[in-house]
Amino acid sequence: MNHPHEIRPDLHEGIDRKVLSTLRGRFLQLNQGRLERAMEGLSSRQQQVLTLLPLFFHVNHPLLPGYVSGSTPAGVSGFEPDADLLAEAQRLTRSFTYKPRHGNPPRPIHGLFLMGSLGTLAQAEQSDMDLWVCHAPGIGEGALAELRRKCQLLEAWAATQGAEAHFFLIEPQGFVQGERDSQLSSDDCGTTQHYLLLDEFYRTAIWLAGRTPLWWLVPVYEEHNYQAYTQTLLSKRFIRAQDDLDLGHLAHIPPGEFVGAGLWQLFKGIDSPYKSLLKLLLTEVYASEHPEVRCLSLDYKRAVFANRLDLDELDPYVMVYRRIEQYLQRRGEHARLELVRRSLYLKVNKKLSALARTRSAGWQRQLLERLTEEWGWDERQLALLDSRSQWKVRQVAVERRELVAELNYSYRFLSQFARDQNASSRADQRDLNVLGRRLYAAFERRAGKIEVINPGIAPDVAEDTLTLVQSPNRKEPGTHHWGLYNGNLGVHEWEHFSPIKRCRELLELLTWAHRNGVIDSSTRLALHPGVSDLSEFELFNLLGSLQQTIALPLDTVSEIRLLQPSVADEILLLVNVGIDPLRHHRDLNILMTTERTDSLSYAGVRENLVLTFDQITLNSWNEVLVQRYDGEHALMRCLRDFLNSQGPRTQRPRLRVRCFCHNRAQAIAQRVEDIFETVQSLLDQGLNHRYLLQVAQHTHVLDLVPGQVSLTTLDDQDAVLAHLGEERSQYSPLYLDANALQDHDLPLVLEQGQPGCIQVFYRLHEGWAELYVLDEYNALWQQRLPLQDESHLLLPLQRFLQSVVVRRDAQLPLDSLQQAALDILYYQLLPNGPGKCRALEPRPAPQVAGGQPYYEVQAILQAGAGDDVHVTLYCDQQEFSQLDHGDQLYAVVARQILRQRRSAGNYRCYITDLDLSELLEDEQGSTVLFLRYKRELEQSLNDGLEQLQAGL
Repeated sequence: MNHPHEIRPDLHEGIDRKVLSTLRGRFLQLNQGRLERAMEGLSSRQQQVLTLLPLFFHVNHPLLPGYVSGSTPAGVSGFEPDADLLAEAQRLTRSFTYKPRHGNPPRPIHGLFLMGSLGTLAQAEQSDMDLWVCHAPGIGEGALAELRRKCQLLEAWAATQGAEAHFFLIEPQGFVQGERDSQLSSDDCGTTQHYLLLDEFYRTAIWLAGRTPLWWLVPVYEEHNYQAYTQTLLSKRFIRAQDDLDLGHLAHIPPGEFVGAGLWQLFKGIDSPYKSLLKLLLTEVYASEHPEVRCLSLDYKRAVFANRLDLDELDPYVMVYRRIEQYLQRRGEHARLELVRRSLYLKVNKKLSALARTRSAGWQRQLLERLTEEWGWDERQLALLDSRSQWKVRQVAVERRELVAELNYSYRFLSQFARDQNASSRADQRDLNVLGRRLYAAFERRAGKIEVINPGIAPDVAEDTLTLVQSPNRKEPGTHHWGLYNGNLGVHEWEHFSPIKRCRELLELLTWAHRNGVIDSSTRLALHPGVSDLSEFELFNLLGSLQQTIALPLDTVSEIRLLQPSVADEILLLVNVGIDPLRHHRDLNILMTTERTDSLSYAGVRENLVLTFDQITLNSWNEVLVQRYDGEHALMRCLRDFLNSQGPRTQRPRLRVRCFCHNRAQAIAQRVEDIFETVQSLLDQGLNHRYLLQVAQHTHVLDLVPGQVSLTTLDDQDAVLAHLGEERSQYSPLYLDANALQDHDLPLVLEQGQPGCIQVFYRLHEGWAELYVLDEYNALWQQRLPLQDESHLLLPLQRFLQSVVVRRDAQLPLDSLQQAALDILYYQLLPNGPGKCRALEPRPAPQVAGGQPYYEVQAILQAGAGDDVHVTLYCDQQEFSQLDHGDQLYAVVARQILRQRRSAGNYRCYITDLDLSELLEDEQGSTVLFLRYKRELEQSLNDGLEQLQAGL
C-alpha cells in the first residue's frame, strides 16, 4: 500500500515540476532539522564557524578568515547572504562590508556539504566537521592550489574557534568517474571506497549552500536507470542544471569495496573496537546481500519519497543499527546484537543511569532512552556501561573476549568473501595478509605470550593497591604459584578472595600486569613471598627493569616490519628471581668463605650460582613473551634458544641482564652478560650460530636428510601405519609393496602424495567415517570418527588446519607466502560403505566463514617439570587451565561447551586451534604432530562430554 503522500514520479506518465519541487522541499526539511540538531550540540563559537563558512567561500575579502588573494575561486551557486549572516560577519570583522556582484558572475563553488556525525545521534563535543567543497570543473591548477590554500587557512581559523574542521575538494564530474586525489573524510581509507563513501554521503550529509544533489530526485526504482532518468529531467527542463549537483548513483557496488571497507574498519578496530564495530557489521550486512545490496541511502531516499520524515528514525546511526539488528536477529545471533547495542550506547556517550544522569534532556538522550527501553536494559546494565572509565581488569577481560571474537570473525568473513567473489586485487590481498598479521600480533595466543586485555575498552585499568602472593598449588601438590589480588590483604586474608590473575611463575604475572597497565608507577604492592626468597627490594627492581625494557605505550608496528617474521628487539634476562643461590647449595661453609668469584664455577667446587633465568622479549610485532629456564642446564638452554633465534639480520636485539638476589647479584649478572656479549660479538663477526651452539654444548649436529622410503620390508600392518605416521622434516615419497595392505584404502591414498600441500581424504560409512591426512612432508595421520553428516565431519578439521597454516605463515616473510602457502586439498574415497576403495574424487574445501560464527576451542601446551605438559584451553576466549582446575580441566570445559550449545544434539566437540610453540622451541613442527595432539585433546574432552551427558 502506498503512503497517502507518497510520490512516485514516472517518466512515461509525465513528471510534474511541482512534484519535483515538493521532493526537494522534503529533503531540505530533513536537512534543516539535522542542521538544527547539529547546531544544538555546538558551542556558540563553533556555531559561528558553521554559519559563516558559506559566506567565506562566496567572497574574497582581506578581512575575512581564509583570504588568499582576489583571484581565488569564489562564489557559491544560488547563494546570497541575508542580513543576519552579514551582521554575524561584521561582529567578527567590523570593517567588513558586503558588495553584491551584479550581472551573472561565475560561481565556481557548486555546493557545500557537512558530512559525518554532526546532526546525528552520535554527535559529541569532540566531533569534527568534514566539509565537502564541490567546485566547477576546469578551474585550472593555479586556481585550485589557491582554493586548497584557502581551505587550509579556514581549518586553522576554525581551530582557533574550538572547531576541528577538514575540507575536501570535490570536482563532481571527476568524482562520478572515480577520480580522487585525496581522502574525502577524516574517516576515509582512500580510493577503494567510492560507492560506500557515496552511500554514507547521501545518508549523512547536511547541505549548507549551493546546488542540491540530483540524486534526491531519482526514485529508488529508477536507480538502475539513473543516467537516462536524469538526462530526461535535464533535457526536458523539468530541472535546471544550475540548481542540481550530480555525484552519481548507487545501483551497484563492486564487491571489492566491501573488502576495502572491512580492511579499514578492522585496522582501526584493533585499537578502538567500539568505534569500528557498527561500520564493520554494516559492511558484513552489505556483503552478505551481494549482489542485491540494499544500501541504507536508498532506504533513506525511499522514506523521503514516501513522506516518512521522522528525524529519529532517519537518523544515520539509528538506520545503521536497525539494519544490523534485522540481520543478526534473522541469524539468531543475540550475543553479537548485544555487543552492537553496547557499542552504539558507548559511541553516543550520553549516560542514562540514575547516578550518572545529567539535568540535560536533549534529543539525543531522549532517543537513546527509547532505544534502551526497547532493548530491555535495566538500571544495572546502564550503570555498568556508564562506569566504563572506572572499569578494571575483571570487567575489561570479560568485554575483551567478545570484542576479539567479533574482530576475528569479521576477518574470517572478509577473507572468505574476498575468495568467494574473487573480490580482492593484489593490493587488497596484500593488505589482507598484513591485517591478518596485525590481528595475529594483537590477539593470537601462544605459549609464553602476554595477552593484551584492554584494546581501547577502558581508559585506565591501573590499581591503587595490590597484593602479590606465592602459595601452594592445591591442584598440583608439591608445586607453588603466584597470585595478584585487589587491595592490601594481610597474611591468609587473601585466601578468601579470587585473584585478578594467577600464574605459575612470578615474572609472567608481573609482565602481564605491567604490559596491561594494571601496575603503574603509583601502584602500592603488598608482598607475601611464601617459600620464595623474594624481597620488596627485589620486587621493586624487577618492576623497574620491566618498565625500562617495555616502555609504554608501544609505538604502532609499521607495515614494513609486519612483512617479515617477528624478531626480538629487546631482551631482558633476569637471573635467580626470588632465589638466594647460596642458600640452595650443599656446602655453605665453603661457599661463604671462598674468595673465588666465578659465578659459574663457584668456590672451586663447580657449584653454579646461576640457577634460573626469566627471559622477557619484546619483538618487532610488539608481542611480549616470557620464557622460564631452570634446572642444571638453565644457562645452556637459554643460550641455545638465544642462538637459534639469531637469523641473518643487520640489527641485533638489545640485551639487558639483571640480577637482584640476596647474594652476589652484581657478579652473577656481570658473568652472564659477559657470556652473552661474547656470543653476540662472535655472531657479529660472522660466525655461524649453529657452530657456536655446537661449541657451547660440546656436541655434534647431524643433518639427517630423509630419502625415499620403501615399505616392502614392513609386513605388520600396525608397524606400517606407525611408520607412515612418523613426523618428518622434509618431504619423502612413499612406496608400498604390491602385496602390502591389499585390502586397505591406503594404497590409493599414498599414490596421491605431493609436496607443499595438506591432503585430506575421507570415506563415509554408515554411522562412521575414515579420515586420512597426508601432511606437507607426506606423513600420514588417520582417525575413525562418528558420522553425523559430511559438514560436521570436515568443517572442524578445515578450521583446525587453517589455524595451523596461519601459525606456520606467521613465521615466514609475507612476500614469500604466495610461493610457500600450503593448500588444503580434499578428496572423497569411493564407493561409500564397506569393501575396497576403488576411486577417489577431488572435493572443494568446506566453507568455514560464510555461515554462523562457530564455537572456538583453543589449546595451548607448555612444558612442565620432566615430561609433564601443561594444558590451557580457551572456549570462545574464556580461559580454563590446569592451574585452576587440575585433573578436572576437561570435565569443566566439557560442561562449558555443553552449556553454550544452541541445540541439544549429541555431537562431538573439537579443538579449533592449537599452539605448540613452547614444546617445539624454534622448530615449526609438521602438521601431523598438531593432528596427533589434537586427537588426544579431543579424546579427553569428549570423554568428559560423554560422562556429563550420561549423568543428565
